[in-house]
Amino acid sequence: MKKISEKPASKLEKELVALEAMRDEDIDLSDAPEETDWSAAERGKFYRPVKEQVTLRLDADVLHWFKQSGKGYQTRINAALRRFVEADDRNAR
Repeated sequence: MKKISEKPASKLEKELVALEAMRDEDIDLSDAPEETDWSAAERGKFYRPVKEQVTLRLDADVLHWFKQSGKGYQTRINAALRRFVEADDRNAR
């Protein structure tokens, strides 16, 4: 009867097993010092809200006003609507 041999672990798997076996204080973190000054951090820099495609009827003059600034008019309309929503007292609850 043939013996089933296990697939040899990859180099990364071996390193992970060895790292897991180490005590926290024995791990060398000198190349990645702990960050303690967060004063320059930007909140929400990589946040991207979920977008939903809709059909919306706008007055022609309003749409023209947003389009006259060029590409990105839909983003500008969204930003204007967001400012309105954030300024609305009813949403401050």
